[in-house]
Amino acid sequence: MNKKPQRSMQVTVDSELVEEGLQTTGLKTRRDLVNFALRELLRRENQKKLLELKGQVEWEGDLSVLRGSVPHDLG
Repeated sequence: MNKKPQRSMQVTVDSELVEEGLQTTGLKTRRDLVNFALRELLRRENQKKLLELKGQVEWEGDLSVLRGSVPHDLG
């Protein structure tokens, strides 16, 4: 069984935010809510970094060649 490392910590958080978060997400535990919030924060920050690259990456290739390997009419 592969378990992710866990760290126990005690933090003080806004109880109204916690309650609203639990209600909004439908999650059952504060632990699940905190883990969800951290994953979501990291996902959004990574998405921002990717968006910052927009227009900075040059791609060379022929899309028509790539598209030629996929059937256009499946019906």
